[in-house]
Amino acid sequence: MPLDPSVAPIRLAEPTPTIERRANGEIVIGNAASLAAYPAQLSDHLRRWAKEAPDRTFLAERDQAGDWRRLSYADAVTLIDRVSQALLERGHGAERPVAALSDNSINMALLKFGAMQVGIPFMPISPAYSLMSENFAKLKYIAEAFKPSLIYVSALKPFARALAAMPRGGVTLLADAADTDFPDALTFADLLASAPDDRVARHYRTVGPDSIAKILLTSGSTGMPKGVINTQRMMGANGAGIDQAWPFLAERPPVIVDWLPWNHTFGTNFNLNQILRNGGTMYIDAGKPAPGKLDITLANLRAVRPTLLFNVPRGFDMVIPALEADDDFARHVFGDLDVIFYAGAALPPHLWTRLDALAVKHRGARLPILSSLGSTETAPVASFCHWHAQDIGGVGLPVPGTSIKLVPDGGKLEMRVKGENVTPGYYGRPDLTQDAFDEEGYFKLGDAVTFVDPAQLTRGLRFDGRVSENFKLSSGTWVAVGDLRVSAVSAAAPMIQDAVVTGHNRSEVGLLVFPNVAGCQSVCGGTLSPQELIAHPALHAKLGEALSAFNRANPGSSRSIARVLLMTEPPSIDGNEITDKGYINQRAVLERRAALIERLYDAAPSPDVLVVAADAAPPIAASA
Repeated sequence: MPLDPSVAPIRLAEPTPTIERRANGEIVIGNAASLAAYPAQLSDHLRRWAKEAPDRTFLAERDQAGDWRRLSYADAVTLIDRVSQALLERGHGAERPVAALSDNSINMALLKFGAMQVGIPFMPISPAYSLMSENFAKLKYIAEAFKPSLIYVSALKPFARALAAMPRGGVTLLADAADTDFPDALTFADLLASAPDDRVARHYRTVGPDSIAKILLTSGSTGMPKGVINTQRMMGANGAGIDQAWPFLAERPPVIVDWLPWNHTFGTNFNLNQILRNGGTMYIDAGKPAPGKLDITLANLRAVRPTLLFNVPRGFDMVIPALEADDDFARHVFGDLDVIFYAGAALPPHLWTRLDALAVKHRGARLPILSSLGSTETAPVASFCHWHAQDIGGVGLPVPGTSIKLVPDGGKLEMRVKGENVTPGYYGRPDLTQDAFDEEGYFKLGDAVTFVDPAQLTRGLRFDGRVSENFKLSSGTWVAVGDLRVSAVSAAAPMIQDAVVTGHNRSEVGLLVFPNVAGCQSVCGGTLSPQELIAHPALHAKLGEALSAFNRANPGSSRSIARVLLMTEPPSIDGNEITDKGYINQRAVLERRAALIERLYDAAPSPDVLVVAADAAPPIAASA
């Protein structure tokens, strides 16, 4: 593609798609480039960099004094081999995973790589299941279904209630430090006291592409977690394909400040693995885009100059105001960046525009703002954007070694994936595995896509919502939930954090809204309680005006928002309404809050439920 002089000269691969159009309407898209070779297992990269750059920092985290604790590549290999030895000495093996309940840390990385490199599956579990749950139902299910042989927590006391709720017969408990309330728990010092013998080397050599490396848990739309098998082949193939699409990664060691959890594929298989493959440095961020945690992230970004900025849209939404308010901070963050990358959800247009403006102002050139589409089952990349796209919502094209099949479904194109990066199935669930693949062996992703420009395939694909989330109005008109949700959130920025689209088998589209508290406070002024905030006349007027304008620009019944209800109850972890990355599970919210939907559509609306008109700005509903 011609080089745009306004764009920073970042080396990205030219798109080389192939396409097959079938008589039944299916479209198969591939990549003309062959997939590059990759090592038999991930730890081969550790050993490479321990030889080529032994003193370079692989991982860093803040210690209790606030200083950076650093782990070099050479020290990583030494300590990881000790962990492998300790696990083998204690009888842990391929039959049962070792589990971790805590947030990202250097010790978790040592356990993870120490297990994987000798064929012991590693299973990270969302800390929210332990620390934010009231009933621990998911945690109990995981313990019974997957039977981990070891459970790691960084500190025992915060997890005491969760551990008490789990069946732990025959399970080793591991923590960073000893605790008198848990006298039988091992500490990391116990593991690191083991001196590797030939067992580590022998088991290391038995690990190959088809060895189970990780079990990543995903809940899907409802129900208890499923264990997605992640093999060494999946991670190796995905990493190689990403490196081919982003050749700039090989030009200098990448640096990233990252909070994204390793119990999710974005954080563990994309961010951490690409840092490792390319001999880079990850500064583990104990912050996150949440109240009380954002300042930690901002402090870490002030201390480190990243070359890559990876986040979910919610993360960018919370970080951008701090960057816009402080030119010195923004110059520091943007001054050495190669790429801005988002995933996990669609990036609202107003956030794209603000990131682009920050890059131009503080980098002196536009930066690629890129994304991809995939899932836990695709490790995670299936389609990948590797050119400076101006198409908001673009998710790119298949990486080398991956084939995408688009199948017509209810006026949409459902995306299915085949390749070495795709899971062989779900751990211990052959029934789910069989249902997940079609007759040609393509994994049914459940996402819909469309062409950015049907006449120009090299512009790639655009995310078009979840097939299962879309619904019909009573008129028979389809509502594209994903696109409508993003558009509405953007139109009402910064007042809406997220929204759930309603209207299945009804005559009108509605919204259940999770308000952006900071954005609403900026409209109302002062410091108000959530209940006071969502009832404030100034917020009603401003939000009503924004959504009325949206309706005027979107007069069709499938796009026009007729009713709105603001909620004070945040999305529930136990109710499966939200993931760690902040993605709202539309189906779970609709099911759990069915009473609010009935209230929203009552024939005689209560005073707090009013219609949003195209030419007026009525009050907006408020609800606890």
